[in-house]
Amino acid sequence: MFHEHPIKILKYSMKNIWLLIFPLLRGINAFHFNAYDLYIWIKGAWFDLAVIGAIIIFGYVKWHFSTISIKDNAIIHREGIIIKIRTAIPLENISVTTAEYPMFLMPFNGVRFSCDTRSGFFKNVDMKITVTKKVSEEILSHMHDIDKTKINSDMEKPDVLSVILFSFLFSSGFSGVVYIATFFVKGGNIAHDIISASLARITETTEIINDKLLIGIPAAAVGIGVLFVCAWLLSFVINLLRYSMFHMESDDNCISVTCGLTNRRVYRIKNKHINYIDLRQNLIMKIAGAVTINVSCAGFGSDSQYLPVIFPIKLEKDIKNMEKFGISHNLVPNFRPKLSSWWTYIWQAVFMCVAIFPARNLSDRFFPQFAELSFFIAVMLEIPCIWFIAVRTAALLTSGISVCDDKIIIRCSKFTMFHTVIARRENMVKLEIKQNIFQKLNGKCSIDLFFCGETRSLYSVKAVYLRDAVKLADIIGCRIDNKYKQLL
Repeated sequence: MFHEHPIKILKYSMKNIWLLIFPLLRGINAFHFNAYDLYIWIKGAWFDLAVIGAIIIFGYVKWHFSTISIKDNAIIHREGIIIKIRTAIPLENISVTTAEYPMFLMPFNGVRFSCDTRSGFFKNVDMKITVTKKVSEEILSHMHDIDKTKINSDMEKPDVLSVILFSFLFSSGFSGVVYIATFFVKGGNIAHDIISASLARITETTEIINDKLLIGIPAAAVGIGVLFVCAWLLSFVINLLRYSMFHMESDDNCISVTCGLTNRRVYRIKNKHINYIDLRQNLIMKIAGAVTINVSCAGFGSDSQYLPVIFPIKLEKDIKNMEKFGISHNLVPNFRPKLSSWWTYIWQAVFMCVAIFPARNLSDRFFPQFAELSFFIAVMLEIPCIWFIAVRTAALLTSGISVCDDKIIIRCSKFTMFHTVIARRENMVKLEIKQNIFQKLNGKCSIDLFFCGETRSLYSVKAVYLRDAVKLADIIGCRIDNKYKQLL
């Protein structure tokens, strides 16, 4: 039987810190600058010490009753003084174990240990405790781990460049930050010129006001632009700290991922509990033929600050070397949208793109003095719309579904991100075929596939012929309504 780290006494004590309001009120009442009142305050200090002592004793007692043990092939955590809580997790059911080594716990030899199973929802870990390094090692010795003699040696290890590129591309959207910064800097200068010219035409007095007050407009715009760039740089540095020293190993049963500089994290992921593998790309990465490899598994990436990545950046042509790991996506999709469905994919982006300049012309009729500024805003709004058209066109050309042996592979896009999802058939929980009015006219539909996971995992492929969708459902083994069976 083990106890949590003694530093947890402070955390348990902090829950009763509100009791210090009584010594505080007594101190405020006795706060007078004379010797007698000071003597009275010191004489009554026993009350303050008693309250502080009670808080610490309560924290100690709660820590004493918080124990961890491993027996009967389960990890058991007991806590509570009056109301006892016993959490028992069978070792066989654990999907991911995590050992965190935060910098502030290093002087105290502390480790944050957590484990999660496929039960529950909302990405909450099933058990999270703070223990000493010795206790952590003892607990981890009973958990699943890779066999050093059976490591998949043909898998390349992530290098420093791949971690830097990953941090660069996934730090709050670099291209978006540059775009916003440009918008504010250039737009601020144009707005300053317009307002300056308008006031200059009124009186000489307002020219003085203009020189003294409006000088801050472009400075503020530049400041906002710089703020966005600095925010991205901060996100970039944080990602470097999170994913630096990235190391991944695997065998046929387990994956070990280690990363982080100031908060070192060691994950052990059970292969058979992985819901699916997700190869993610943005448009730049797709053009360059690069992907970032993520996995969906309970407990891995549960914290929203961390992405569930097992390989930061890898070229698509090198993924063929990872087939032993279960990653193979170079199959031609069996079911995919036809090129004639291009309007289904791009109509939203086209409408936004076409509507911008008519809206700008309408605004010029009511506010002609801001014509230059509205033109600049219209041009800046066209850029993401054209980019979105390019993304949706690429989605049309690459989307599709493949079925191979016991695996199903889905290529699709969500907003500006491309996904290649690789999953075992048994991890797909539902397939939905949807048709709107226009799709019914040309015999097409959208296929929604749902997968196991703590949260809703939905991937959709649009504009597939209905007969292909029904055929896919039959191959996978889904129940088919009688009205669709005639299409087989």
